Amino acid sequence: MTREKLKSEVTGTVWKVLLPAGSAVAEGDTVLVVESMKMEIPVVAERNGTVAEMLVAEGDSVHEGQVVAVVQC
Repeated sequence: MTREKLKSEVTGTVWKVLLPAGSAVAEGDTVLVVESMKMEIPVVAERNGTVAEMLVAEGDSVHEGQVVAVVQC
């Protein structure tokens, strides 16, 4: 099994966590949404698996490239 690190593509604020830790995910599923400059940017799973860790919460500030969740594949 591998662990896929999901990263924020932009600096912004976590607007919504859609799939908390323990949730099953499929490739392409949106795990959370980051708001930056009034735009909503999805963070998506690149593989099927389970959200092993959610490293941020709604309202948290994140930086570009920051690991925000880990998916166990």
